[in-house]
Amino acid sequence: MIFEKPSLRTRVSFEQAMLELGGHAIRLGWDEVGLGKTIVDGGNSWIYSPTRPKAPAPFNSVRELLCLTQLDFWAVNMGKPPAYDPTAETEYLVKSDLKAADYDDTLSDIASTYDPGRDRLVPGTAAKGPRVVDFAPLLTHSKTPLNEVIQELLSIGERVLDEAVEIEFAINLPGKKTSGTRFGFLQLRPMLVSTDEVDLDDGELARPDLLLASDRVMGNGSLETIRDVIYVKPEPFESRFTRQIATELEQLNRPLLREARPYLLIGFGRWGSSDPSLGIPVNWGQIAGARVIVESTLPGMNVEPSQGAHFFHNIVSFQVYYLCVRHEQGAGVATRSIDWEWLDRQSSVTETDHVRHVRLEKPLSVKVDGRSGRGAVWHP
Repeated sequence: MIFEKPSLRTRVSFEQAMLELGGHAIRLGWDEVGLGKTIVDGGNSWIYSPTRPKAPAPFNSVRELLCLTQLDFWAVNMGKPPAYDPTAETEYLVKSDLKAADYDDTLSDIASTYDPGRDRLVPGTAAKGPRVVDFAPLLTHSKTPLNEVIQELLSIGERVLDEAVEIEFAINLPGKKTSGTRFGFLQLRPMLVSTDEVDLDDGELARPDLLLASDRVMGNGSLETIRDVIYVKPEPFESRFTRQIATELEQLNRPLLREARPYLLIGFGRWGSSDPSLGIPVNWGQIAGARVIVESTLPGMNVEPSQGAHFFHNIVSFQVYYLCVRHEQGAGVATRSIDWEWLDRQSSVTETDHVRHVRLEKPLSVKVDGRSGRGAVWHP
C-alpha cells in the first residue's frame, strides 16, 4: 500500500494506499480493484481515512453509491498475446467487470452486497446481489486488523521523523489456496506540507500582466525567483511527437539543473504519461529542474489531468507547484488560458523543433493557494 495525502488543504486527511491482494492491486484512500489504471485515469474509486474508517461514504443514497463506485477493473492479459502495438497503453491488459473478480472470490474481504429489500449494504459477499467495493469487511468489521496496523505504522513514522509520512506496504489475505495473513512493510517517506497562508483574490486574477491562472492546483505557497520558462510550442504540437518532445525537454533541463536555475514548465496533456497519445512521456529526471509545472490542453489533446499517485508524490516531496489550465476560455478569471502571445514575444535562449526556452530580465510572480485550489503566474 502507498499512503499519500492527495491534498495540501489540510494536514489531516486522506491517506492513499495500494494493496496487493490475490493478484489484484487495491487502493485504499482512493481505493481501487485492479492495476492502478482506474485511479490514474480518474475513474470511480473509494475514499477512506484511516482515522475514521467507519465514516459514511459521501453519497446521497445507496443507489447512487452503486452507480458511482467502481464497476470494472484492469488486469494483466494472461491469454494469447495481442498484435504488437507500442503506442497502446493497454496492449497487454484486459478490462473486466466485477463479476470476474467475484467469480475468483477476490471480493470476499473487500466488498459489500446490496440488499434491495432493505435498501442497504451488507458487508461481505455471502449473499447474492450487486457488489460494492467499499472494503467494509476489512475496515468496519476488523476481520483483519489492517487499519490498526496502518495507524500504528503512521504514528511511529510521524513520531520518528517529526512530520507527516507516507508508507508503502503489501498484504496477502487468506484465499482458496492460502491461509493466514501476511503483512510486508516496504517503505516510509516524509510528506512535506506547506503551512504558508496565501491569499489569492479575484482582483489579482484580473490583472493585465496575468500569464496564466488555474482553479485546479497542487501545492501551497509563493515564488519570486523564476526567470526561466520552458514551454512546448502549441502550433506544431501533435501527439505523435511526444516522445521526441520528451528528449528535447531533457536536453534543456540538464544545463538548468546543473546551474541550479529553477524554471516554469508548460506542456500539453499528462506529464509522465505511459501512453504518448495522452501526454508527454517524460520521467521525473527529464524535468527535475522545474519548480512550477503546468498541464494545458489543446483541441487535439483534451484529456483529464494527471492523477497518478507517484506523480503527485514527487510534486509534494520536491515542493513543486502544479497548475492545470484548460485551453477553452473559462467563464471566470480563475480559468483564463495561457498568454501565448506574450511568451512568443520573449527572446529565446534555446529553441528546438517543439520546445522553446526563454529567459526573463525580471522574475515571474507565482502564487498557489492550496486552501482555495487556485493559483496564478504573472509576468514581470
